[in-house]
Amino acid sequence: MHINFFFTLFCLLIVAHVFGDFIFQTDAIANGKNRHFNPKLHGVNWWYWLSAHAIVQGFGVGLVTGSFTFGIAETVAHWCIDYGKCEGWYGIHIDQMLHIVCKFIWALLIVFYLGQI
Repeated sequence: MHINFFFTLFCLLIVAHVFGDFIFQTDAIANGKNRHFNPKLHGVNWWYWLSAHAIVQGFGVGLVTGSFTFGIAETVAHWCIDYGKCEGWYGIHIDQMLHIVCKFIWALLIVFYLGQI
């Protein structure tokens, strides 16, 4: 029973991630969050773009998990991961793998550590 809930939760977190990282992320957000592309796109500083994008991701995790805490954790993790990608420390494949690992950790903590079913 736990493994089924884990798998369902993990899949829902992945779907929320796809919406936030691909469907809802416009070119303006993708470019604006990168301080090297344009530090002030449309008059808005890069960290606003990055923070707004990370908050959308955190909101998705919060909706799926029903947890404000996991939503905040995702916001912080997503901000840091995307910052690293924008700095050129790694490319999109590592970026996406790190995001998926976060979703795996959130689901693992909720189902097996916190025992929520």
